[in-house]
Amino acid sequence: MERSEIFTERLFDLSHTLLGAYLSRFAYPWEALDGLSGEIYALGERLGAEYRETAEGVWVHESAKIAPTACLCAPCIVCARAEIRHCAFIRGSVLIGADCVVGNSTELKNAVLFDGAQVPHFNYVGDSVVGYRAHLGAGAIASNVRGDGSTVRVRCGEAIETGRRKLGAMIGDGAEVGCNSVLNPGTVLGKHSVVRPLSSVRGCVPRNGVWNGRK
Repeated sequence: MERSEIFTERLFDLSHTLLGAYLSRFAYPWEALDGLSGEIYALGERLGAEYRETAEGVWVHESAKIAPTACLCAPCIVCARAEIRHCAFIRGSVLIGADCVVGNSTELKNAVLFDGAQVPHFNYVGDSVVGYRAHLGAGAIASNVRGDGSTVRVRCGEAIETGRRKLGAMIGDGAEVGCNSVLNPGTVLGKHSVVRPLSSVRGCVPRNGVWNGRK
């Protein structure tokens, strides 16, 4: 997989998120994570009347469905028709796009979910970007810290040093992640790629590619 395949504009259709203009500033999507909190605060202040500030720094579209047991921490934006289900934990610095599903006991932190993304059952997504209509099966995890605590490298034939100690996965538009799979820190999934269930994924999966199991 060539380095150019993991550029922001190659992984994502930026018209499908309120943060498209912000993300377009960065060659690699993980470079946007450091400033994500401030950008969400700034965007929240510019949203229209259809958004309610339900708590300081938390903006929710009037058509979104939020379970009473869900916890939304600032800064956070929940867009039109999104559904946040029972006991979801939104830890902050999160934008949840239109028509997204954040499921029961799912935890999000410092992440962007493009429109139509689904993390519907027992998922963890930290320091990650989940593309348009991408889907994580039940129990799939985007792990964001290496076991040895060192900085994360993205490996796509060559190692790209990100300088980040916490980095999850960059999940391209339409990608499908099978149940109970782990995306190890720095994983990149190309558009419409598929990860089979029970996989442990490292490195990059090309556009339309299939990851069949452990390596």
